[in-house]
Formats: sequence, structure tokens, C-alpha cells
Amino acid sequence: PYYVDMNQDLYLQASLHSSDRNLTVFVDTCVASPNSSDFRTQVYELIKSGCASDSTYFLFPSPRSDVAQFGFNAFSFVNQFPSVFLQCELVVCRYRDFSSRCYQGCVSRFKRDADS
Repeated sequence: PYYVDMNQDLYLQASLHSSDRNLTVFVDTCVASPNSSDFRTQVYELIKSGCASDSTYFLFPSPRSDVAQFGFNAFSFVNQFPSVFLQCELVVCRYRDFSSRCYQGCVSRFKRDADS
């Protein structure tokens, strides 16, 4: 566990460990939950499909393609939950493959109306 105060800045880093130097990593989705084994029932989205959902979320420029660095302000669920658990989905792509998901950034998908 990592103990922090409310609204404290949190900084995270995801590193890809591979002998293939032609890979890059991208943070696609991160959700928080008060339950370490349930990331569907009660969740808070920090980032979804590469788009920040939380106003305090920030992606930092990384000096290396195999490292993703990001941060956000610490928060809690309603007072009945003492902990917050984080689950992130990362995408690994070929370095400089600009058609890959890693280079698309924020992808917002709009649902069409049934009448359209």
C-alpha cells in the first residue's frame, strides 16, 4: 500500500521491459475502485481510450519510448471506503508506427442515435 493525503499529487510510471528496443508504451485506460477485485461495479475513470476523464490527470512527456509517466490528485470514494485501487490498461506498439493505437492519442467514440 501507498499512503497519501487527499489531493496530494501522485506520479506513476509504467515501464516496458523487453529486449526489443523498437517498442513503445501508451496508457489507454485507468480506472479506480474501492474494491481490489472488482473494477466494474463502482469505478472512477481517470482516463478512457487515451482521453483524460479526471481534470487533474496529466500525461508527462517521457524521455524514453518504453516508459509512460502520468499523474493525478489523490481522491477517495465515499467515506465508507478506506482504500482506492487503480487498474490501468496499456498498449504496446512498434516505435514510430504512426498508424498504431499508441500514436492516435485520445480517441473519443460517439454513439449514434437509434434514429440516425
